[in-house]
Parts: sequence; C-alpha cells; structure tokens
Amino acid sequence: MNIDKWHITAKKSLFSSQRSLATGARSSASINICQATVAKSCPCLLFDMAQALRSEAVEHETFHEFFECWISEQSRHLEELVLASKESERLQEQRHDGDGAVNQQEVDERILRPKITEVIEHYEQYYHVKSGWAKNDVLLMFNQSWRSSLEDSFLWIGGWRPSMAFHLLYSKSGLQLEARLHELRQGLTVNDLGGLSQTQLNQVNGLQRGTIREEKEITEKLAKQQEKVADASMVELSHAVTELIRGGDQPGRIVADERIEATLAAKEEGFTPILKRADDLRLKTLRELINILTPSQGVHFLIAAAELHMRLHEWGKKGDALSLRHHQRTQQL
Repeated sequence: MNIDKWHITAKKSLFSSQRSLATGARSSASINICQATVAKSCPCLLFDMAQALRSEAVEHETFHEFFECWISEQSRHLEELVLASKESERLQEQRHDGDGAVNQQEVDERILRPKITEVIEHYEQYYHVKSGWAKNDVLLMFNQSWRSSLEDSFLWIGGWRPSMAFHLLYSKSGLQLEARLHELRQGLTVNDLGGLSQTQLNQVNGLQRGTIREEKEITEKLAKQQEKVADASMVELSHAVTELIRGGDQPGRIVADERIEATLAAKEEGFTPILKRADDLRLKTLRELINILTPSQGVHFLIAAAELHMRLHEWGKKGDALSLRHHQRTQQL
C-alpha cells in the first residue's frame, strides 16, 4: 500500500471513530478495529486519534510516546528520501547517456515533489501536536524528557534554532560541491546542493537575514518573560511565604498556596505565545528554504536534516545511558 492510501485509510478510520463517538454509538470492538487499522497504516495518526477520543488530560508520557513514534516515522521517511534521490540520479545518468526519455521536470513531479510534501507534512504534524500539548503544559516543552542531555544543550526555546538550517545547508552544500568538482569541470549538471546557483544563494542569504532578525526578537521576548521571575509580585510573595514558614502559620500557608498557584500560572502562560512563535519560525524557515531549492536539492537537504537529527538523538541517548551506569557504579563503591 502506498503512502497516499495509508493516509486515506487512516483518516477514514479516524473520522469513523469520531463520528461514532459523537452519536454515542461507540463500542470497544469497533474502536479496537479502528486503532488497529490506523496503527498498521500510519502509526503516528493513532496518537491524533487517541487525543480525539479522550476528553481529559493525558499523562506526560503520552507525548513522549508520540515523539518516539514520530521519530520512527522520520526514519522511514529518510529511507524513502534516499531511494527517491537514487532513482532521480539513475534517470539523470540515463539522460546523460542518451538512454532515457524522462526529463527532469517529470522526475520532479512524479518522484521528488510528492516525497518532499509528505516529509513537510510530517514536520507540520509534529508542531501541531506539540502546540496542543503546550496549551496544557508549556513547561513540559521547555524540559523535554524525551530528548537527551546532548540534544538539550543545542536547543533554543524548546526546539532547534531556525538559523541552524542555514549552517546545515552550507555545510552539506560544501561537502557535495567538493565531491562533484570533477563533474562540474566537465560542464555536467549537478542536481544536489553542490549545484546551488548564485540566484539561490542570494535568496538564501536574504531568508537567513530575516530569520536571524526574527530569532533575536523572540529571544528578547523570552528574556523579558524570564525576568518576570524577579518582579515585585514574586519578590513580595516569596518574602510573605517565607515569613509564614518561619512563623509556623499553617492556615496562612494554605491560603498562600492558592496565591502561589495563581501567580505562577500567570508566569507560565507567558511562555506559551513565545514557544508558538518560535515553532512557527522553525516551520516557516523550513518551508521557505525548501521553496528556494529545486526538488532534487530539497530532497538532499531533508536527508541531511533527518540524518543529523536522528544521529544526534541516538548519540545523546547512548551518552545518557553510559552516564547513568557510571553514576550507579560510583554509588556502589
């Protein structure tokens, strides 16, 4: 079954389940069948369905599970991107040899663009689900248990720094340019990132400047929000609660707890629009960068991005496991 049929089957199953729920005709058997169908066809959509079937908040681990499912899907997308790239290169070689009748536009429309669209939609799905969870617990997105310590050290406002996309592009472009120098000298067309034109470089440069400018604006908003931890209301509240603790005033502390909760909730809510704007910039940067690149170049960029993300996640998890074992051995001594 191809990916289009996967999504159609999954979405039909999801819609059918939601409709049954709305009419009060849900049965456990029909729900199980629906979930099994969705899980087989497109696993990550199961989490969207699970959220639709629940009216109460779900435990934090569920987003962790969604992320693990999502990154598993990313692994599948990576392999399909590589296959699409290899098929495009094979057809290109046939054209150079005069053996193929397929032109580049046909390759782009039939092989590459559908795969690029699917991968971008996969990123959009991640940010859509993340946004929903952030409304319930924004701090969870700043303290992500599903990521490793190594990944945490590179995060910016709960995710990757948008300007990093340009460093990735230039790094991969340089590596592919070096690998293709012989072909370029022969006047052959290079369809990967080593063949970026001057027009494309100018467009990338303009996008990079705009992205960095918006990055700085968001960082400044984050700094102002973080400074609120020491505003007059927090300083006065921390002093008042300390005095209650010092005086052993238990009834006063119960009343103070309500005030503490309300004060901290207001502070936490201020992070939600900042995270939303940061995630929007991440997605906007990805989309606009892909639009500048040719489909073949876009596939190579998405391959490099997936490889970097997945390997960094893998290396970080291994490092955390080694650190934990070292800590446990130290305690036993």
